[in-house]
Amino acid sequence: MITNKNIDGGKPFDWGLASHDYAKYRDIYPEEFYRRIIALGHCTAGQTVLDLGTGTGVLPRSMYQYGAKFIGTDISENQIAYAKKRSKGLDIDYYVSAAEDLTFPNASFDVITACQCFMYFDKSRLLPKLHSFLKPGGHFLILYMAWLPAESEIAKTSETLVLKYNPSWSGGGMTRYTLDTPDWLNGRFAVANAVTYDIDVPFTREQWNGRMKACRGIDASLPQETIAAFERAHLQYLATVPPAFTIPHYASILDLKKI
Repeated sequence: MITNKNIDGGKPFDWGLASHDYAKYRDIYPEEFYRRIIALGHCTAGQTVLDLGTGTGVLPRSMYQYGAKFIGTDISENQIAYAKKRSKGLDIDYYVSAAEDLTFPNASFDVITACQCFMYFDKSRLLPKLHSFLKPGGHFLILYMAWLPAESEIAKTSETLVLKYNPSWSGGGMTRYTLDTPDWLNGRFAVANAVTYDIDVPFTREQWNGRMKACRGIDASLPQETIAAFERAHLQYLATVPPAFTIPHYASILDLKKI
């Protein structure tokens, strides 16, 4: 269970409660999302990569084809259980741990990734560790992708329904943003690349319903009867939209190099 006064008004959430839907519906990144990472020279053959907040192992599984050796970690035992199940037959190691509590030898990794999760970490505890975990000249990638409700009536209506059943949810209303140099680098990292781009993500009604349930504001924080009520209302709305559609998203890569 995670509680952060700056997220959802301090309402607790547990990603492990969302694992079933997360494993089924959160593997949504188009191939372009991964190609952008590869184009920067990261997560490729010969590299060892640590994926923080790996969830159900979406990033390691999806980038396995490019040849890097991945280790995924997550605070949730349930998320890691699903990650291991979904990664059967792949040479990926998974460990249950809060990111701030990880221990690895110095200079263990070429790349460290944090996809959709950096906002949950205690930077003051984590960043010194990441600096030590990285090899000289290694890279820390902060990856993010969010739908744009102002540009999609479907996304906007779905967000409105989430807020109806969970008014504390603060994960909506995303807009395009710029990647400025963070004020917390503290001489440990320098910005090597700051990439933002638009990307359309295809969904069916079932997939979008699952994606919305697997957000922090529903599966991870609400009782089952409230989740069921949200899903009934959401499916009723989705019956009015086309069977397949795309949702515009905005994605970013903040590529920090160890100095």
